[in-house]
Amino acid sequence: MTGFILRILGNSIAVYLAFWLVPGFLVTGGWVQYLIAGLVLAILNMTLRPILKLVSFPIIMLSLGLFTLVINALMLWLLDYFLIFITIQDLVALVWATIVVTIVNLIVSIFSKAF
Repeated sequence: MTGFILRILGNSIAVYLAFWLVPGFLVTGGWVQYLIAGLVLAILNMTLRPILKLVSFPIIMLSLGLFTLVINALMLWLLDYFLIFITIQDLVALVWATIVVTIVNLIVSIFSKAF
């Protein structure tokens, strides 16, 4: 349960940093919207992401793991699709937001395993 809460908080921080750093990645609202976005992203990553990684395993192996960025971009696009208060304006914003969210989640996962 603590891992899931850390994942929600990490995703919320990642979405906030993507909003702050990436032009074209917009979040309207306050901290509640960031927590909702973190919750939805954590649920998407727990349910849909493993299925997509399993199905696309050969492509992931051929690309030496770089195809996981495409899966992460799909998760952010679905977040934009499901939540009204998140807007991704173009593909460049999606790519940069994916990179920011991936890096922040990597740091949070390393930090959570240390404790």
